[in-house]
Amino acid sequence: MGNFSDIYGYETIKEHLQSAISMGKVSHAYVISGGLGSGKKLIASTFAQTLQCEAGGVEPCGVCHSCVQAAGRNQPDIIWVGHEKPGSIGVDDIRDQLVSDMQIKPYSSPYKIYIIDEADKLTVAAQNAMLKTIEEPPAYGIVILLANNPDVFLQTILSRCVVLDLKPLKDDIVIKYLKDHYDNISDYECKFAARFAAGRIGRAMTMVESTEFAELRRDVMDVIKNAKDMDSTDIMTSVKRVTNYKLTIDDYLDLMLMWYRDVLMFKSTNDTNLLIFNDQMTLIKSQAQTMSYEGLQDIINSIDRVKVRLQANVNFDLVIELLIMAIKENS
Repeated sequence: MGNFSDIYGYETIKEHLQSAISMGKVSHAYVISGGLGSGKKLIASTFAQTLQCEAGGVEPCGVCHSCVQAAGRNQPDIIWVGHEKPGSIGVDDIRDQLVSDMQIKPYSSPYKIYIIDEADKLTVAAQNAMLKTIEEPPAYGIVILLANNPDVFLQTILSRCVVLDLKPLKDDIVIKYLKDHYDNISDYECKFAARFAAGRIGRAMTMVESTEFAELRRDVMDVIKNAKDMDSTDIMTSVKRVTNYKLTIDDYLDLMLMWYRDVLMFKSTNDTNLLIFNDQMTLIKSQAQTMSYEGLQDIINSIDRVKVRLQANVNFDLVIELLIMAIKENS
């Protein structure tokens, strides 16, 4: 676990948190919002570690007993609230791990800090159970909610929290992070990862480090290259392969979206400098020549519709089959 100075970007948010610490004006409730891989947990854990640090500064010292415990995720007064059901955080989780527990004074620290990851999974009942605690916390109580989408929170919750929104970082910040932390990474890999990550360093790291991502990219490219010649059997074989990526389907679809935007960009501008997939110029030029503007836009719209439909829990295989058919028809 690092210091605030080790966190790339988000200067205003870091300054706000450090100023609150130095002036003794720490809020009892925060919402830290941002997409997957944006750094919510890193900022929350650094903030919590700094608040509990025995040195009392605006950066964690990293060597005191509390900092060592926090780095190992076993600081008794920094509680990461868990949940049994993968899809929701229920009222019992909140009552047992937060509401009741906060009545017990800190073991050895100035605060008891409760961090709820994936807090947008809080049920309405769980939010209501937490409301009184946020309204009238003990002086030592702090609740930090981490969420991809803070709009799901009750207005009564949001109105009592300091909301910190981690907006996407600029590509050059993501690229700098990758160059600083990975040896022998090429300029192309940095640029590609930064564009794919859409301003989220954690997502860029996953792409660089994951062997599974390389396999995902190969399967995406297989559909892109061969969809126009696929028969019904080939399509169903591809659908079955895509089911391997149910948990990372957003990555699969985003990669596909990047490709067709590249083809559309080249068709419109003929400028290779604007492309992300500049290692695939032959195929991009070929598809730009043979595919119409309307066809490319139809594919892009189809990918966007798939994202919406999958959020609504429609039949996964059917949605992917229709997408591949749309790509085939417009290739």
